[in-house]
Amino acid sequence: MGRKFTLIGHPLGHTMSPPIHKRLFELSAKSGEYGVTDLPALDGNRSLLESLDGYNVTIPYKTEIIGFLDRLDDSAKRYGAVNCVKNSPDGAVGYNTDCTGFLRSLEGEGLSLGGKVLLLGCGGAGRMMATETLLHGGTLTIAVRDINKGKAAADEIIKSAGGEITITTFDKIEGEFDICLNSTPVGMFPDVDASPISDAVADKCGAVFDAIYNPAETMLMRQFSSAEKKAVGGMAMLVWQAAVAHKIWDNADYTNEEISSIIDEMNDLMKK
Repeated sequence: MGRKFTLIGHPLGHTMSPPIHKRLFELSAKSGEYGVTDLPALDGNRSLLESLDGYNVTIPYKTEIIGFLDRLDDSAKRYGAVNCVKNSPDGAVGYNTDCTGFLRSLEGEGLSLGGKVLLLGCGGAGRMMATETLLHGGTLTIAVRDINKGKAAADEIIKSAGGEITITTFDKIEGEFDICLNSTPVGMFPDVDASPISDAVADKCGAVFDAIYNPAETMLMRQFSSAEKKAVGGMAMLVWQAAVAHKIWDNADYTNEEISSIIDEMNDLMKK
């Protein structure tokens, strides 16, 4: 029986993960079948998860999945979120590969976390972005829907990264920012005609990084690009974090050129 891997989350809709992982398996000359598993709930699916050789985790399970695992890698402990799991006879181990994808994406576009940063949302990916912002010396404001949950998350992040965090709600964002980071699903396919912030808030931000990769240009990104500000989508982050997952599963390494080629290939697929 061949090795099986999948992406779990809900709702998943159209995802580019299968073709990305197919290419990564091909480049590493490793065998593996990669699918998509839409789970309305994690409860009741433990046996399914244990039957896999490994899997990726997306919204909304990046923190909830921790309770289903035997151990956490330091990367997952640092951010309190898991997006990659490796199953072995020794148990299920959770990792966070989003960080590498996120940082490589920013570096490639010449964007910095060292200034004034506005983070939208504070779920699994948002916690990672918040932690890295503080570790890079940035001044951080996080916009959330639930102020109490936001403050609780901020306390946890500060314990691991230090620094200070300002918590606000989306309708009360104030000030000017060097960069806006979106970790929410607002604007994701199929609800593409939505943005988590108003034009007035976008006007006060110098650039945007949107972790959403489908569509390739979100409404949030258009708010910035129409004003000739840098707007970066999530495809590079998606491909890089997937490559790190293969390092975990198979000790596979890839060149920058190989990763760039996959990013271009996936962006072309998105246009079809």
